Amino acid sequence: MPTNPDALVTTEWVAEHLGEPGIVVAEVDEDATAYAANHIPGAVGFDWKADFQDPVRRAFLDREGFAALMNARGISNDDHVVLYGGNNNWFAAYAYWYFRIYGHDKVSLMDGGRKLWELQGRELTDEPTKVASSSGYVAGEPDPEIRARRDQILADYVGAPEGKALVDVRSPAEFAGELIAPPHLPNEGAQVPGHIPGAANVPWGSAVNPDTGQFLPTERLRELYAAKGVTPDKDVAAYCRIGERSAHTWFVLHELLGYDRVRNYDGSWTEYGSLVDVPVELGRTSNAGRLGATPFGRQGLGARPHPRPAGPNHPSRRHEHTVVGRS
Repeated sequence: MPTNPDALVTTEWVAEHLGEPGIVVAEVDEDATAYAANHIPGAVGFDWKADFQDPVRRAFLDREGFAALMNARGISNDDHVVLYGGNNNWFAAYAYWYFRIYGHDKVSLMDGGRKLWELQGRELTDEPTKVASSSGYVAGEPDPEIRARRDQILADYVGAPEGKALVDVRSPAEFAGELIAPPHLPNEGAQVPGHIPGAANVPWGSAVNPDTGQFLPTERLRELYAAKGVTPDKDVAAYCRIGERSAHTWFVLHELLGYDRVRNYDGSWTEYGSLVDVPVELGRTSNAGRLGATPFGRQGLGARPHPRPAGPNHPSRRHEHTVVGRS
């Protein structure tokens, strides 16, 4: 699959096209109050949780709900939606994945997100954007080719059998089982720590320049993932804790590098790490390629019993990595 040339636009492009008919700029942040404080002039705002998540179940909006959300923001099927946000476009990439799930192909990320826009001294406003609601948006059927589900992970990806790759995009401490969730989110963890056997740990933030928030050059991205065995000839599934960080990695692999078969496992570790009698690994290395196809319910090579998370004075916690963000 070729790379998607429309997936990424520059801040310059956005500045030149602000206010044009058919262009909708939208902000999506972890901190839902950021948009209200200030935003790009004319941009609409999405609350990643209140707007995109089902209010009762652990699920994202269904097809009808997504269409209603687009109508509420005055977005039509023909509009080119440009998403941006804070923290290196973390939640903007998550929203991008939702747009692609429901078949809205005219969608882009603004490279560098809010961070680069601010670094360049570009205009921000606290004036609310006035939007006339619309009607008639038609969401497509959910695309099953870019989403991985629990049973699919268990049947096809555990142990990273031949032709498959798993990418755990959490911090090394979360991957190793030294942390079960980011410290500021103690109530959003799984039942046990660790990672899916066979997974390679490539933290999501390693794909961006920390100074500007922009994605690394294509060749550096290819090298980053190839070094961990995540290559375009494989069927890849990415996961994190609840699916947001892994959507960012999905964007890199599928849209920027043109990997043809990439899925985001949005159930991620909070789902997998709460299942009964499934293989789990601990430690900062993985037995990728050595487990073979480990069936549901059978412990694979290197899989260990589920321990309790290490306490604050446990030796494994003394050198833990700082965890930034939520997912």
